[in-house]
Amino acid sequence: MIYPDFKTATAMTARTLQYTAHKIHPDKWQGFDVADKPEAEMHEVINHSFGVQLIGEDLKDYQEAIQPNIPWVDDHFEERVGRRPVNPGDTWVDWPWANKADSSRCFDGKFSHTYMERYWPKDLLPTGYRFETGDLDDVVNLLAREPNTRQAYLPIFFPEDTGAKHGNRVPCTLGYHFIQRHGFLHIYYPIRSCDFYRHFRDDLYLTTRLLLWVLNELRGIDSKWDKVVPGVFTMWIGSLHLFRNDFIKLFGGES
Repeated sequence: MIYPDFKTATAMTARTLQYTAHKIHPDKWQGFDVADKPEAEMHEVINHSFGVQLIGEDLKDYQEAIQPNIPWVDDHFEERVGRRPVNPGDTWVDWPWANKADSSRCFDGKFSHTYMERYWPKDLLPTGYRFETGDLDDVVNLLAREPNTRQAYLPIFFPEDTGAKHGNRVPCTLGYHFIQRHGFLHIYYPIRSCDFYRHFRDDLYLTTRLLLWVLNELRGIDSKWDKVVPGVFTMWIGSLHLFRNDFIKLFGGES
């Protein structure tokens, strides 16, 4: 389903959670054991997907439609695209839900990963790969060279996350796929897990801003991109969920 705007997409996603979610109690949450914590029970919808037709490039319009955590989300986006693989960075401290984030820093004050590291990983990844590692700039440059490419994908879920063998947090986002067709730059956003109460709106906004950022970078390389406009935002969520207390807070009772 492709919705005309983010307000509609968010409202319909909320209805899906309210009326079709099933209860599940995970054993772990972000690396912590929660099997014996009643509040860790969640209402979950799996395999949820939708699209939104992007109209225009005015950030204020998207802020109004999505209602992300302003100003934190804009500050954090600038940190993500700052071309520095920082960890922990600065903006995590101001995240509205950062009350327990500090306990997730497990390596000399660093997190198991940051999005800044995953956007700009060239100086971080170990040797053993056959070719040089790419980053967000390389995705932009590929699109600039080959506007019709199907290969413009920025992975966030890395091989070290496979199987979560290290026992720490792994990214929720799997990656971002950019594809230009007929004068529209589309973005496909697969994410394995998304908390509707704490993350959903910020994820929508950060990904929309990323598409606009990529489009702006392309226009700076080649003027032919001036005629390209934002296309369709598509999101696939493996596990869309709400914790029990958040479900009650939003909908006034349990399903």
